[in-house]
Amino acid sequence: MKDCELIQEFLGYLKSERHFSEYTITCYSGDLEQFCDFLVSHSTKAVDNGPEVTFSQHAVGIAVTARTNTKLRQLLLAVDANIIGTFLMYLKQNQYRQATIQRKLVALRSFYKFLVRRHWLVRNPVTRVRTPKQEKKLPKFLEYQQVQQLLGMPAMDSWPGALDRAILETLYSTGMRVSELVALDVDDVDFLNEVVHIRSKGKISRAVPIDSSTLHSIQHYMKFRNELIQNNGGLDNKVLFANKSGKPLDTRTIRRKMDKYLAMAGLDPSISPHTLRHSFAMRMLNKGVDLRSLRDLLGHQSLSATRIYTHLIVKKPEEV
Repeated sequence: MKDCELIQEFLGYLKSERHFSEYTITCYSGDLEQFCDFLVSHSTKAVDNGPEVTFSQHAVGIAVTARTNTKLRQLLLAVDANIIGTFLMYLKQNQYRQATIQRKLVALRSFYKFLVRRHWLVRNPVTRVRTPKQEKKLPKFLEYQQVQQLLGMPAMDSWPGALDRAILETLYSTGMRVSELVALDVDDVDFLNEVVHIRSKGKISRAVPIDSSTLHSIQHYMKFRNELIQNNGGLDNKVLFANKSGKPLDTRTIRRKMDKYLAMAGLDPSISPHTLRHSFAMRMLNKGVDLRSLRDLLGHQSLSATRIYTHLIVKKPEEV
């Protein structure tokens, strides 16, 4: 796939023009690589064992140029709705989760939409494919006592502990995504007005209140951070949550930190950093925040994404 300029051009477009996160680009890259493997293997089987996947004359005809000097490019440009459907069936037979299948279809739809825009194709073959119904799973969230138990695990007398406590509190206090947290700069935190400016997908920014307790934890961590910067002038003083090399943390590092403290607190190991976002949402609802305001706080593009929280049983919180 690395040699396929169509896919590399698409991934570059996601990064430079759409400003997708590195995590999303990596997911799309993996999805497209799997689809390429499927096309190559099944086209070979079609020759050896009969037409498992039929690359029809109609499908080949949707390519508008003759720039098909590699087999993989030919296969990608010859794809039609039937082939996409066979790929989805293959995923289902291999017991992929419905949410995963849906994400892979979104990646393919975006890829072929890009090819149409760049005039490689005259129409998007994925538009005729029906999107699989998403499994409706209610968000998992932590009770207030469980959150406090988790937040109490990091030791505050060292750089690692102070950093981890500030990270966990920030996630719970603001409901931001992990990808948004690792992108924070020092200037994004307004200590005076107790607001944090969060950059979402497409460079869209939103301002979310942040409580004084969390700000105190961030300031405590920054004492260690500033000492390190003074001792090492080469470190980047722009990034808020950084490692000791001054580089921004990635989402996987945040997950490993979360797993560590979940084990220490004896909490469910399946809980993820995103659970703190759900916990924030439930806390806001318990406080009487309306859905539209919650949507804005979470950075949802549609109200339907926020409504899922209304299906949960809202208990009277012990913390207000």
